[in-house]
Amino acid sequence: MCGDTSYGHEGLLTECETHRQQYLFRLRLSTGVKQLVQTRASKSGWQPAVNGWEGAEGRVQLTGWTTSRRVIVLRRKREAKAPPVPERALGWAWLATCGPAPEYEYQVLVTNLTEELLTVSDLYRQRADAENVYDELKNQWGWGGFTTKDLRRCQVAARNVALIYNWWSLFVRCAEPHLAREAVTSRPLLLHAVGRVIESGRQLTLRLTSTHGEAAQAQTLLTNLSRFLSGLKTAAEQLSPAQCWERIWARILVPWLTAVAALPAPSG
Repeated sequence: MCGDTSYGHEGLLTECETHRQQYLFRLRLSTGVKQLVQTRASKSGWQPAVNGWEGAEGRVQLTGWTTSRRVIVLRRKREAKAPPVPERALGWAWLATCGPAPEYEYQVLVTNLTEELLTVSDLYRQRADAENVYDELKNQWGWGGFTTKDLRRCQVAARNVALIYNWWSLFVRCAEPHLAREAVTSRPLLLHAVGRVIESGRQLTLRLTSTHGEAAQAQTLLTNLSRFLSGLKTAAEQLSPAQCWERIWARILVPWLTAVAALPAPSG
């Protein structure tokens, strides 16, 4: 079981432990958790995690817990922001009263997993990625935009939304495999265009005119995708439909099929 701060409470933790269920939850930044972060921040022994995070672990028993549990503290440096330019020169006395900006942002996880810190942090990242899909479906595709007492109609509408979302996501990934785009940006970029069919010399030409500010980028993406699909059509006599789909899937799944080491090997 994996969840955010709404699930990292004593009742659910005890229930999971009673049923020998593995769990990985994020903790609220309560007073006890903040004290834990402050204590751990002053110590060494931080290990590299994923996506620029680094972590440290230990066992603690927070207030309200019935037992001590494995806790992992993750931190990542905040992006430096340029300070605002004052309208007039400020003296050193004013500058001395200003403390330094927070250097790190923190996440605290509780788990009964036995895997190493790097694996646990990556598992929590995967939970966030999966949750983003549901957020996109509700807020950008309409899963939260219809209500009816007819369960059958609700199911049909939800399945249609999911089907359209899947096909559009695969199309966008095929056009740009190395970048994940949400619908709020991909639809205006690749879908909002004026199309016109031109017939000349027994050939049909589809001309798309985009009014998007990044129309040149959209043209490049769609042109590369057209060349890729046209290449499959040219080789259709040698390739079966299943083989064509294998090549399409290979293009879509390039980021996942490319082996990347999370950490350098001991030999470097």
